[in-house]
Amino acid sequence: MKRFFVFLSVPVVLAAACNDAPSGDIYRDTAKQYGVIGRDTVRQYTLYNANGMQVKILNYGGTITNLFVPDRTGNLGDVVLGYDSLAGYLQKGNPYFGCLVGRYANRIAQGTFTLEGKTYTLARNNGNNALHGGLKGFDKVIWQADQYTDSTLQLAYVSKDGEEGYPGAVTVVVLYTVTADNALKISYSATTDKATPVNLTNHAYFNLSAGKDSTVLHHMIMINADKFTEVNDQLIPTGKLPDVKGTPMDFTNTKKIGRDIASVKGGYDHNWVLNPSVEGWKQAAVLYDSASGRMMEVRTTQPGIQFYTGNFLDGSLRDRTGKKIVKHAGLCLETQHFPDGPNQPAFPNTILRPGETYQQATLYKFSVK
Repeated sequence: MKRFFVFLSVPVVLAAACNDAPSGDIYRDTAKQYGVIGRDTVRQYTLYNANGMQVKILNYGGTITNLFVPDRTGNLGDVVLGYDSLAGYLQKGNPYFGCLVGRYANRIAQGTFTLEGKTYTLARNNGNNALHGGLKGFDKVIWQADQYTDSTLQLAYVSKDGEEGYPGAVTVVVLYTVTADNALKISYSATTDKATPVNLTNHAYFNLSAGKDSTVLHHMIMINADKFTEVNDQLIPTGKLPDVKGTPMDFTNTKKIGRDIASVKGGYDHNWVLNPSVEGWKQAAVLYDSASGRMMEVRTTQPGIQFYTGNFLDGSLRDRTGKKIVKHAGLCLETQHFPDGPNQPAFPNTILRPGETYQQATLYKFSVK
């Protein structure tokens, strides 16, 4: 059904745009002021369940600042990297800690693509390439926030036609939900008035030791993918989808992250092609920290997942406890469509057109063993 959202106020659009949005009045408002950017107030919202799981999220960039889950002894720990104030997230060099990424997550080669006969030029903010939406992507804007219940937060943003060089006005709605069984569900929805690339994800850095281990190299991981997107030296896909079997990219059987990382130039920062599922949801990955007993399962509707091992962290930043954030301090599991999709016709389609609705969802489920 075609949505004529350009004539409506944002709150009216939200109900139609996000199928997961709960109905009814707000149950409890947990918002607290976190800082100010110009004339905009940045607020932090807390979502939680009866088990003690808590997720704290900013309306600035949709940023997950904290995510508390229990270890095998029941002690809560914060399993995402982040800062203790807004200043940290605003500082130059912040590596997308916990934020929403768009309009197009990951890299677009040479910062250009051609759509319907027209070539569009984007900011080259990653060497010769465009990365994560540009100079001011979705990670650096104030989202409209509505907390419906103790466990749900809806964020909305209208990206104007031409913003960061992308065509079309795009209305984006993201719903964060903490479930009763200790999962964080992120549901994404978008509509547009002009054909445009859309690829949305969240860029949280996980360390299941909750900071007790300075790196994630001892974590165990399984990635449910037989192939990955081969990349060149600029991390741009070549178009080839090699088999992972017998290579350092093989995580089909659970192994320690640090086992083969030295054999991968620069470390892991690649997109894996998730194995298909007869259901809408795919099991993407399972992450485990044996010391704490924490386990995180990632399920998604997306076709790919970017596994990034914090290779560019260099100790120049400090976390909320004042500790240096060193190389491999955290890892990202960014569910997504493939990098450089607009320039790779053989990859899954990333073009959203008027009358269509972009809908994807990802579940990060926590448990212990």
